[in-house]
Amino acid sequence: MAGFSHPLWLLALLGLPVLYLLYLRAEKNRKKEALLFSGVSIFKEAVGEKKPFRRPRVLFLLTLLAIGLLITGLAGPHMPLEGMHEGVSVVLAIDTSGSMAATDYPPNRLASAKSAAEKLLDGLEREDYAGVVTFENGAMSAAYLSPDHDRVVGKLQAIKLKDGPTALGDGLALAVDMADAIPNRKKIVVLLSDGMNNAGIISPTQAAGFAMERGVQVYTVGLGSTGPVALGTTEDGSTHYAHLDEKTLREVASTTGGKYFRSVDGDTLQEIYAALPDEIEREPEETDVSGMFFLAALLTLLAECGLRYGRGRILP
Repeated sequence: MAGFSHPLWLLALLGLPVLYLLYLRAEKNRKKEALLFSGVSIFKEAVGEKKPFRRPRVLFLLTLLAIGLLITGLAGPHMPLEGMHEGVSVVLAIDTSGSMAATDYPPNRLASAKSAAEKLLDGLEREDYAGVVTFENGAMSAAYLSPDHDRVVGKLQAIKLKDGPTALGDGLALAVDMADAIPNRKKIVVLLSDGMNNAGIISPTQAAGFAMERGVQVYTVGLGSTGPVALGTTEDGSTHYAHLDEKTLREVASTTGGKYFRSVDGDTLQEIYAALPDEIEREPEETDVSGMFFLAALLTLLAECGLRYGRGRILP
C-alpha cells in the first residue's frame, strides 16, 4: 500500500501557503510604495494591471513547488510497483514415513517426491528463499530457509526414508514456523503426504490454524495410486495398505487459502510441482520513490534558474 515512511515531514507543507500569502502581501506593499513615486497611469503600465498573474510570481511559485517536492521526498514516499516483487519464503514439507517406500512411484515414492520438488525449486525466482522440513514419527528441519537454491537441492537429495508413522500435524507446524522466520515476505508451505496423521503431538487442524494466524498459505499434495498399494504384512499376517487422507489435506489447504493437488503417479507429481511456482501470487513490492521527488525538485529549480537568468528570462 502506498504511504510515507516519515509522514511528519508533510506537516512542513502547511508552510507553503503561508509563504505564498506573505509573498502576495509583500507584492501589494511594493505597489503602494510605487504609487508614492509615480503617477497612476505610469504605475499601471509598469506593473501591467491587465495581467493579474505577474511574471515574477511564476518564479516564486516554481520555488515553492521545488520546496514542496523536497519536503515530500524527505517524507519517504513508497508505493507498490508492478513488475517489482518481493521475494517469497517457500518451505517444502515432505513425508518420509514408512509408506513412502512404496514402489508404485518408481523407484519409490520418496525418490519421486524429491525429484518433483527439485522442479519446484528450479522454478522459484532468485529473490525467493526456500527451506525443507521432513516428518514421520516427528518433524525436523532438513534445510533452513536460504536464497541458495542449489544448497537446498543438495539437502533435499540427502533426505532418507524412515520407517515410522506419519506426524503430519507436527510437520506442518514446523514448516509454518520456518516460513514465518523472515518477516515482511509472502509465506508459502508445500505439504506432501501419502498417509494419515497417526503420530505427533499437534493435529493437522491445529497446525492449519497456526498457519492461518501467521498468514502462511499452504498448498497440499496428496500422493498415492488410484488403486490400493500394499506396504507389507502385519504380525498377524494381514496385508497393510497405504491410505491417503485427502479430506484432511483438502481442509488444511482450504483453511489457509491454498490449494489441494492429487497425484496418482510420478508424471502427475512432476507436473504439479512444476506448476506450483506459477500458482504463487506475488504482490507488488513496496518501493521507495523519494528519489523521483528529489529529481523533480532539481529539475524545477533548474527551470526556475533558466527563467530567471537564461536567454529567455522573464525578468529584465
